[in-house]
Amino acid sequence: MLIIGCDFHTRYQQIAMLDTDTGELFERRLQHENGEANTFCRSLAKPVRVGIEATGPIHWFERGCSWSAQATPQP
Repeated sequence: MLIIGCDFHTRYQQIAMLDTDTGELFERRLQHENGEANTFCRSLAKPVRVGIEATGPIHWFERGCSWSAQATPQP
């Protein structure tokens, strides 16, 4: 499983991602304008749990990630 923490900004998102199978930790800055963030989201093949910062509406994030349609919101 991948556990991803997202910090959203207007032009990019900063993520930290843990692969629980391997113990690897990744950090990346993903640009919105060039489609990098959407490409990254769509490339995720493993089960994913995403935590986001307390923020305003995130409907654009949900629409941009192919796995969000299968996601179950967790408190």
